[in-house]
This record gives sequence, C-alpha cells and structure tokens, in this order.
Amino acid sequence: MNAKYKVLALAATGLLVFQSCNEQFLTRTPQAAYSPVVLQDARGVEAILVGAYAQLDGIPVPGDGWYGAVSNWVFGGITSDDAYKGTDAGDQPEQTALERYVWVTTNAHVRGKWGMLYNGVARSNNVLQTLANVKDLTDARRKEIEAEARFLRGFYHFEAKKMWKNIPYIDDKTYNANDPNSVKVSNTTDTWPQIEADFTAAMNALPDKFDGQPGRATKWAAMAMLAKCKMFQGFDPYTGAVNTTALTAAKTLLDQIIASNRFSLMDKFGDNFSANPSVRNNKESIFEIQYSLTASADGGGNQGDGLAWPYNAGPGGCCGFYQPSQNLVNAYKTDNGLPLLTTFNDSDVKNDVGVASNDVTWMPYMSSVDPRLDHTVGRRGIQYKDWGIHAGRDWVRDQAYGGPYSPKKHIAEKAYSGTSGWVNLNANNYRILRYAHIVAWAAECEVEVGSLDKARTYVNMLRTRAANPEGFVMGLLTGYDAKGLPVVDMSKAGANYVIRPYATPWTDKAVARNAVRFEERLEFAMEGTRFFDLVRWGIAAEVLNAYIAKEKTIRTYLTGAAFTRNRNEYYPIPEIEIINSTLNGKKTLTQNPGY
Repeated sequence: MNAKYKVLALAATGLLVFQSCNEQFLTRTPQAAYSPVVLQDARGVEAILVGAYAQLDGIPVPGDGWYGAVSNWVFGGITSDDAYKGTDAGDQPEQTALERYVWVTTNAHVRGKWGMLYNGVARSNNVLQTLANVKDLTDARRKEIEAEARFLRGFYHFEAKKMWKNIPYIDDKTYNANDPNSVKVSNTTDTWPQIEADFTAAMNALPDKFDGQPGRATKWAAMAMLAKCKMFQGFDPYTGAVNTTALTAAKTLLDQIIASNRFSLMDKFGDNFSANPSVRNNKESIFEIQYSLTASADGGGNQGDGLAWPYNAGPGGCCGFYQPSQNLVNAYKTDNGLPLLTTFNDSDVKNDVGVASNDVTWMPYMSSVDPRLDHTVGRRGIQYKDWGIHAGRDWVRDQAYGGPYSPKKHIAEKAYSGTSGWVNLNANNYRILRYAHIVAWAAECEVEVGSLDKARTYVNMLRTRAANPEGFVMGLLTGYDAKGLPVVDMSKAGANYVIRPYATPWTDKAVARNAVRFEERLEFAMEGTRFFDLVRWGIAAEVLNAYIAKEKTIRTYLTGAAFTRNRNEYYPIPEIEIINSTLNGKKTLTQNPGY
C-alpha cells in the first residue's frame, strides 16, 4: 500500500476508536474517508475527474503495475514481431506463454489489464454520477467535465475492445458502486456504437485546447479517437476484407484534423520519445499520458514500463524485458534509401551475440539503415540517448535467450530520471496519439477509398521527417583507445543512415498497401501497437507464423509456437471475471471463441 494511504487508513481507524462512545458518531461523516456527499461540489468533482485521468497510467491493477501499462508493451509488443519477452527463461513465464500464443483464461497479466480498464470505466462513471448533484459549477465547465469523463470512458472501453472484442459496456446509468450486481452486464452485443457515442459527445463539447493544462482531452483528441474506432472497423480481422464505409468515415475525420493545421510533425523524430520538458506535449502531440519525475522507490513515474529497461550495467540496471526482435531490426535496412518491403528478413543486420563488451575488435553494422532504427532500438556501439554508448552484452540479461538489443523509445534520458529510488520510474510521457498517427491512418484510407498518390504523399511526409539530419543519432564509434574504451566521433552520425521518399507514383493498390503498413511499423515500432495493427488488418496469422518460422531458429523457446487463426486475434476473457459475472445462477459474460 502506498504510504500516504497507510496514513489515511490509520487516521480513520484512530477516529473510530476515539469516538466510538460518542452517541453522535453514527450520524457524523468520518474524516479521511470517501464520501459521495462531501465530494458533491466543484472541488470534489474536479478531484474525482483527476482520479479518472490518473487511471490512464495503468496503476493500480490486480497484481503488478506493468500488467496495465498504457504502452501495451506486453499485449501489443511481445506478442508481435517487434519484440521478444526478453530477460531470461525463468522470469515472468506468463509473458512467455503470451509470446508463444499459449493463451489461457487464468493468465494474471490478462486479468490485470481487464481490472485496470474497468476500474477506469468505474472512475469515469463516478464522475458523471457525482456531476449530476453538483450545483456550484458554471454551465460551460459542467459540459466540459461531462465531455472529459465520456472521453475517458470511451477510451477505457476502446482499449478493452481491441483486447477482447466481446466486452460489456457499462455506463453511468448502469453502474452502481454499492451494488456489485450492477456491472454484471452481457458482452454479446457489439459495443462500437456506444464507444463511438462517447467520443462523439466529447468531440462536440470539448474545447480546442486547455491552456496551461496538458494532458486533458480536447476536441481533437476525441476526434482522433473516433477516427481510430473507425480504423479498427476498417478491415475484417479474420479475412482482411475492406469495410469502405468505416474507412470513408475515418477519412472524413482525419481530413478535418489535417485541415485544421493545429498539429504538425516535430522536426526531430526522437523528440517524441524524450522526457525533456521542452518537447513534452509538443506540436505533434494530440493526447499524451502525463508522468512526473519521482525519487520514490514504490510509486509514481512510468511504473508500467519499469521492467522494460536495459539490464545490469545499463541504464536503470533492471530488468531486461521487452527486447527488440532481429526481425524488427532487419526491417530498418534500406536499399537506395527505401525499405526492402518483401526481402528485408532474408539476411540479418550484424549483431554482437556472444561477443564480450570488452572485445575491441567488434564494430557496428555499417550498411545503410533507416535512422529511425537507432531512435527505436538500443544496439551495441550506438549512442543510447544521454546514457552513453550501448555496451552490448553487459547491458543485456541473457543474449542467447532474449537477443542482443534493448528497447529505447520509452527510456527517459539520464538528465530527466530520478537520482534516488528506482531510476526506471521516470518522467517520460507516453504519446498515445500524435500527428504521425493521423498522417499514417490518412495514408491507409487513401489507399483503400481515395488516391494512391495522396497516400504516397502522406508516407513521404513521415520519411522526410525521419531523414532530417537534425534527427540523426549522433556519435560514430570509430574504434577503441589503449584502455579498451570506445572512441566516438560526435560530429558524425552513429551509423550509415540513408532514407529517401518514394519518388515513383504508386499505381498498384496491393504494393501501396504494403508500403503504407510497412511505414507504420517503422514509425511506431516498440510503441505497443504492432500486434493490434496486424489483427485489425486481418493479416496477423500470416505475418506472425512467418515470423516464428525463422525466429525459432535463433530463439529456440519459440519452437512449437503458433498463432491460431480465429482464436489468437483476441485475448481470453479472464475466467475469474466470468465466474464473478454470475447473476441469478447464470454467467452474464461469454468466453471468446477457442478458449
């Protein structure tokens, strides 16, 4: 339990003992305890709203904090071709089961995610219920609070929808905190209309921005989430068939965001993954999960991603999870500045598996790569933000098991990490909606229901930004000195970065579709979206089984792993939640197919 809540609990207990003989005790409102009546004023409802926002960080959950990480590194990363579970074979075997698609209804990680999201739903509904009894608010602020709560309720339901597909939708008319039976709602009805209704209501009532209050949902965040709902309905997850109605609706919303000119790409790709206050909540950010720097060993900061830092001598010294795959690194190879769309995985980018960190003969891969590689992946001989040159094996827990690479995007710079306590609890925000998403989704829509060449224009926007020399990772390892320490030329790029836009007009829809989807992988890799993208495009079985076929030759624990079509597209509903849904002797929740 967090220390501040221990104090409140003890204070409440002391009050009970001290006043238990007071005949007025049973009619008095206890101090330091939740009271709906006390909170039914402007300050109270604002505090409850902050609590609903606070659940975005994924804590608390039943079990450990990383189960509910907003980055979805467990559920959208290690279950995709972007990353391995990492660390070693004995640590978090439940994650290994997820990575191998041995999904069971009792997996604690899956249950933790369910609990976190529906806790967020409950908090959002609590805001709306309390708001109805608050009198000291202006009409304008009342409408904003309602819209913010509906945005959050839509967000939590959306995240559940992409995890489990068949979910219960629980609104403020249904939810009753004092009646556990109120949330025993069936999950057999499609909930997209209700989720979209929340985002539509939020979009129509929220302001363009909240001055000086980063992290609050705006009209544009709601519009982007509504477009995201449409994108997730744009393809059949089992066949890949195109839903032109959904994509046309998404295109309309995305075009409106683009035409508003309120957002633009940051000049430097890497600024989207920095904890530097000067680039947090930047011009590319549409909705950003806020974290604050903390020196506490047990709370605060980006706890959900705390395990996914380099190991041993590396930044944070723990814990070696979420290691980028060789397949992902290979995807960043370029030929004349363009990606190798169909042949990228035929040969591997050189790595340092089995090479000691003090081996001064080893030098990095110097064939051409997309510069986004070294903003996304930590690899030996390349500058690792401001932590120094990645040392290779000394920063990795078990190269033979989890590979030689380290995650990088979510890692805070040393300058913006705690100086005491657990340094992994850092202040690096998670940009869950940035303008690059809008551009990429617009490109998808143009391929299917618009202009192929406009899709190319959008993709080239991302590639041109990535090619900005100011965005390169600086620091070229040129050799080692007499003491075996690396010699780095900080005036040069850390690798042979070659990236160019697509110069030839696109005329083939299938080729254009592949190019757009490949670009999305390069742009958003290791951001917890890859698995969900493969599912929504209807190509998860095809891509992931091909990935396993090669990866199992170097990651032997993947031998026998297989993605099962019509099953692994969605996670199993936790069995305990189905049992707990029993009402009048009948379970109200139905398990997903195949479990």
